[in-house]
Amino acid sequence: MDDIDFAYSGEKLTLKNVTLDIRNPQLISIIGPNGVGKSTLIHCMNKILSPTRGTVFVDDIDVSQIKVKELAKKIGYVPYSANDTFPLTVIDTILMGRNPHSTWKTDLKDDMKIVKEVLEMMDIVPLAMRPFNELSAGQHQRVMLARGLAQEPEILLLDEPTANLDIKHQIDVIRLLKKLSIKKNIVVIMISHDLNLAAKYSDNIIMMADGGVFAVGTPKDVITEDNIRSVYGVEAELVEHDGRPHMIIIDSDFTEEDSKTLEGSYVLGEILHKRCSGEES
Repeated sequence: MDDIDFAYSGEKLTLKNVTLDIRNPQLISIIGPNGVGKSTLIHCMNKILSPTRGTVFVDDIDVSQIKVKELAKKIGYVPYSANDTFPLTVIDTILMGRNPHSTWKTDLKDDMKIVKEVLEMMDIVPLAMRPFNELSAGQHQRVMLARGLAQEPEILLLDEPTANLDIKHQIDVIRLLKKLSIKKNIVVIMISHDLNLAAKYSDNIIMMADGGVFAVGTPKDVITEDNIRSVYGVEAELVEHDGRPHMIIIDSDFTEEDSKTLEGSYVLGEILHKRCSGEES
């Protein structure tokens, strides 16, 4: 990305002077507060949006000169949530990820072999024949990720891939993305709001603020107490585990008295519940 600006129609710049050079298979996390341009950034990477100024290159080719189907062979994209409401089965939904590779010579058996692999990889084989629009939010997210993997891209962009997942499945998904970057030689770029998960598994981190890149580097270089204070406006203490930072929030305004008030509210809620249900006279 070479000196990228982007503005939505009639609005001020959402992205300003963004220059990034991403090379080699790795897992990269994009972090930053809400509204700083994280989703806009990856939309400019994959031609969903066209920069107001500057150029995005993939393999030294301007993406504006690459046809959409050809670009889809190189870049896979998994949105934050899908609006698909038609009743396709899970297996058919994932099969759609093979569309960029389809020609009149395509052998469906080859595509189905890849679909089977990603079903197993994402641990969703039991969902294969379920209607996609009847899944829970967490299952929905895993199927969308599977569809992105079925595309077999060189670059995989993900907008909060762990949203709607419990902590175990969050860890499972990020571990998988990390392994994919190594085993499949994929550049994986994901937006994350969980600084601790990003710090634990990412090779590099892009921290954004006010539409620009605030810091780029290893988790240890980027996730610092000063950067968290400057970008997020919160105080944090960092401890190191296995050479990576782990953030502990410091909230000096939250006192012991506040804690007691919350405990009292919980007890009152329990009493009201029992009275309303007839358990207590």
